[in-house]
Amino acid sequence: MTTIEIKKDKYKKARGNWSRILEIYCSHCGYKLFFYQKDGPGPLKRLYEDRIAGPYNKNKIVCPNCKSLIGSLMIYKKENRRAFLLNTNSIKMKIVNSKKLVNNKKDRQRENC
Repeated sequence: MTTIEIKKDKYKKARGNWSRILEIYCSHCGYKLFFYQKDGPGPLKRLYEDRIAGPYNKNKIVCPNCKSLIGSLMIYKKENRRAFLLNTNSIKMKIVNSKKLVNNKKDRQRENC
């Protein structure tokens, strides 16, 4: 599993100080794209570049399996941050169990000892 570090910064605090880790999949073919840290409640409208954990193109997100366009790069003016505006119905997401992440973190600590 990919190492995921939850970011704790002013953006997380502005959104209620809680986060979820999501697995992002292509809705067309079901290919797993990457993990994403979603801060706060509400629908997923855009993907902030600094919250993506995994490989992606710096200008647009395209599924490497079926080549469908997932999202395009934009600057979110309200926060002056780079983000990807998602195309309608382009992704499926699954919430990653936090216990799974904690167990993996403990396993990594044991490996480092």
